[in-house]
Amino acid sequence: MKKLLMCSAAMVVAAMPALVHAQSTGSQDFEDAIVVTGARADESMAGVTIPDTPKAKVTIEQELIARQRPGQAINETLNLVPGVSFSNQDPWGSLGGSFTIRGFSADRVSQTIDGIPLNDSGNYALYTNQQLDPEVIESATVSLGSTDVDSPTASAAGGTINIRSLTPSDEMGAMFSASYGNIAARGNDDDRAYHRVFGLFQTGVFTSIGTKAWFSASRGVNDSTFVNYGGVDKQQYNGKVYQPLGSNGDFISIAGHYNQNRNTFNGSTYTTSSFPGTAESRFYETPSCTTDTAEAGVTDIANSCGSAFERRYNPSNTGNVRINSRFTLAQGLTLTVDPSFQYTKANGGGTSYGYEGTNADGYSGGYYTSDSRNTATSSSTQYYYFGGVDLNGDGDTQDFVRILSPSQTETKRYGVIANLGYEIDPNNRVRLSYTFDRARHRQTGEAGYLTLSGDPVDVFPVNDPITDADGNVIQKRNRLSYATLNQIAGEYRGSFADDSIVLLAGARAPFFTRDLNQYCVTTDASGNVACPATQAGIDALLAANPSYAAPQSRKITYSKLLPNLGVTYKFNDKASLFTSYAKNLSVPGTDALYGALYFDEDSSSGQPKPETSDAFDLGFRYQSGIIQAQLSGWYTRYNNRLASAYDADCDCTVTRNLGRVDKYGIDGSVAVRPVKDLMFYVFGSYLKSEIKDDIQTSATAYAATAGKREAGAPTYTFGGRIQGTLGPVDLGLQVKRTGERYVNDINTVKLPGYTLVDLDARFSLAQFGLEKTFFQLNVTNLFDKVYIGYSGTSLTGTSGTAYLGAPRAISGSMVVAF
Repeated sequence: MKKLLMCSAAMVVAAMPALVHAQSTGSQDFEDAIVVTGARADESMAGVTIPDTPKAKVTIEQELIARQRPGQAINETLNLVPGVSFSNQDPWGSLGGSFTIRGFSADRVSQTIDGIPLNDSGNYALYTNQQLDPEVIESATVSLGSTDVDSPTASAAGGTINIRSLTPSDEMGAMFSASYGNIAARGNDDDRAYHRVFGLFQTGVFTSIGTKAWFSASRGVNDSTFVNYGGVDKQQYNGKVYQPLGSNGDFISIAGHYNQNRNTFNGSTYTTSSFPGTAESRFYETPSCTTDTAEAGVTDIANSCGSAFERRYNPSNTGNVRINSRFTLAQGLTLTVDPSFQYTKANGGGTSYGYEGTNADGYSGGYYTSDSRNTATSSSTQYYYFGGVDLNGDGDTQDFVRILSPSQTETKRYGVIANLGYEIDPNNRVRLSYTFDRARHRQTGEAGYLTLSGDPVDVFPVNDPITDADGNVIQKRNRLSYATLNQIAGEYRGSFADDSIVLLAGARAPFFTRDLNQYCVTTDASGNVACPATQAGIDALLAANPSYAAPQSRKITYSKLLPNLGVTYKFNDKASLFTSYAKNLSVPGTDALYGALYFDEDSSSGQPKPETSDAFDLGFRYQSGIIQAQLSGWYTRYNNRLASAYDADCDCTVTRNLGRVDKYGIDGSVAVRPVKDLMFYVFGSYLKSEIKDDIQTSATAYAATAGKREAGAPTYTFGGRIQGTLGPVDLGLQVKRTGERYVNDINTVKLPGYTLVDLDARFSLAQFGLEKTFFQLNVTNLFDKVYIGYSGTSLTGTSGTAYLGAPRAISGSMVVAF
């Protein structure tokens, strides 16, 4: 099996050593011989590689990825990289999690697959459960703190993750795996099973011109981790066709990906001050329920059936098509072109009150308000008014009915990265790059029906939304934006003093535009809205509230020249010193920009400032046939630091400005493979951040943030892995300690640190004549540690929604290949 999965990656490394760790095809082609280990690819440090570049990077390869649980999110595996912290609430990899690199949250980290961006085009979030199956990932490279000059991003101030999918094999072959697992927590007698199947077919070379391809499919189903309701049903399909062009490394490939998730939230009703302290108390039941019984002629009041957090669905349909290509135009002159298309359809669950009649002013629409006619609550909440529609079928139109009301997003995204590279001589080369990325980001809030038991009739209400009596679709939000990035970049690479000094000098100039179209009335500076269904309703609302902002369109543009410099000095063929500097830009996301529509376009609040940073790295690297080691110190200065966190109550992202923030720390790792059958790997990092000033919270009040750390990021992480072979058995043990994290930016509440231990074992059946067949056992959170994986953060709040980390889970996988 190892041979089947690794053969394509090994061929690429052997033939083109520069083409495995960088981002786009042009960046791959430009970086020269970045792996300087003296070892063949199949003799790497059991899947850990440290690229020899001016930037601090670590690569995790398929050999190590395959040792983790089948179906696990790649970001969970990247927990083995220093400076990376990922917390997964779901042990099977089918739900999302919290992710940071050097304390930078996921919306400040650019993640790509074969060069195309995976971050959400609106808020730059990463949805790790929607990414490639681990079996078809060739490698994943973490660049700690800086980006490539052609990075297709307007937000990456905290580093990049570059994922490369498998290159098809020259030989025909196939692989099939079946996995079964369960949560093995103390005192838990419930069956919370996990089932997954995966299949991969390699066509081998099947034409006279060298065409080859692979195709894969998987399906995973599991129950919710902590609660007795819902779960995950995930299916994924991938494929790639590769066509070499001549014998000089030119090629064209086309790859496709489709992922479909149908999942509920995993269950987490706790705050940072009330999370359970024992293994048994993590598991609980949400009682069955029925919606309110309709009665004609009276005002029925909706009960809470279907509104529990655990009953929210988070469905998604995502897919992409990506092309990578390289063409030699003349001696030393190459062109690479990487076009792509992505599609996303997803929402975040949630319910609201639907009133069959009109609001107090006589209009239909979606409003965040209070309604004295609803005796179930007197507080402000989300209401949908339908203007004369019998929602519950009792013959009248005077009832409050519980309805489905998720925040719907649909994105269509087109992009291309083109690089023209020229090798002046063997020691000097240059390239010119152009990046285009345009995303149509449609965000709505249609309503749908619930069954009598509180379950969605259709998890996508946008498919058949409820309309008012006049046929208008009722929304709680209604907006459309276009995010457009045009970027030019240039880079020079020079080698001096017999290759002992390597210089990279470049710059990128992004021109980023957001075309915002808000079809609702903006009611405050946070971007909250009311959405009357008619123009008459809009006019009446604005007349009664002159401070509200009318529906409008606005274009906001950002641009900046971002230099990028790196130097490597090689003491000999094993030891080197490296340093780099990069200026980075992070443009505000859609939530912050839509809030700006509340203000006049010419005011400072109407044009939110982008975040900028200056990042410095200095490190030492040692690489030999048995040792790979790297130690780096880093410093990043932020101006206008924007911090954001997801708020489950409003199903939105809340952004705060921390002004100037300085961050610095140390990262290090050592991998040692003294003999072929034994590998030791240790890593660690320390992080310090400092908010420079107190943050103003009102006209007269300030939060005491000066000198404090940013919330959410661990103060340190360290861990290691040992892997060895004993006859037909491979054993792996890995451990990671995650330090304390603050809940707020005034540092008055912190989450305790935690230590996790994972075990993996593989038994080969080669002795029985089945050369590529084995059984694999994975145990995660071996000692069943109870811990908060991540929580909501804020400026001064003392308690946020707490998400428990995954409990102990065991799975077994049978893998057959030929």
